Amino acid sequence: MAGTCYLCATPIGNLDDITLRVLETLKTCDLVAAEDTRNTLKLLNHYGIRKPLTSYHEHNKYEKADELVSQLLAGKNIACVTDAGTPGISDPGEVLAKKCIESGIRVTSLPGACALIVALTMSGMSARRFCFEGFLPPDKKERQKVLSVFRTEERTTIFYEAPHHLKATLKELCDAAGDRKITLCRELTKRFEEAMPTTLSGAIAYYETNEPRGEYVLVIEGRDPEENRQEKIDAFSSMTIEEHMKRYEDQGIDRKSAMKLVAKDRGVSKREIYQALLSGEGEK
Repeated sequence: MAGTCYLCATPIGNLDDITLRVLETLKTCDLVAAEDTRNTLKLLNHYGIRKPLTSYHEHNKYEKADELVSQLLAGKNIACVTDAGTPGISDPGEVLAKKCIESGIRVTSLPGACALIVALTMSGMSARRFCFEGFLPPDKKERQKVLSVFRTEERTTIFYEAPHHLKATLKELCDAAGDRKITLCRELTKRFEEAMPTTLSGAIAYYETNEPRGEYVLVIEGRDPEENRQEKIDAFSSMTIEEHMKRYEDQGIDRKSAMKLVAKDRGVSKREIYQALLSGEGEK
């Protein structure tokens, strides 16, 4: 029988933020795969837990995941922990989970602390619909793609950022999406926890004279849907209705459906589009 891979959420600052279930799993598993064994050892020592540790991090996540899968297939139960928070969220835990599932190994997640949820809920911003981007990609093309999508994103968006990159990232976000409301969260669950509500331009100005400290979670409001709608209308206003129709018909969309889409793009009724095409105004 294969063992089970346990994704164990660990504290993001306050050591009391750990569940009884996670502690029991750490005590009874055969091996703990840790992002940084030194950090995890402090946690285990704090709770009087002695268990074999192995290093599993960003730089060995593929080859080490294969080793861990082999041990799981041999019947070992392995607890995977990150330095802070829930494994699989912006860390190599997702690679191990994927490989385990592909190998038919049971994966279960033991819920607990998660920085993005803590920051979102304390920011006061809309949590009905939100998206998580984590750290911006280091690759320029990938980074630009993320920023391009962020520009028109109507949901609350959450980013992670390190202190030494914060100033540059704030400027990039502001350049991409304009001045939005933002809550900068740092030192979450710790003694000097801080949630600073401001705007992107306000944050840029603040950190011109204040040095960023600690790991940050950036919670940014979504774009006003009306701005997106008006921008879309403006973009199509320079196009004739017939040209607009052709844009959709060239994609294989029938004329009736294309008329509906054109009407939606322009913020008018389908009847108006029909009458314009009928009278020949669509050519103008």
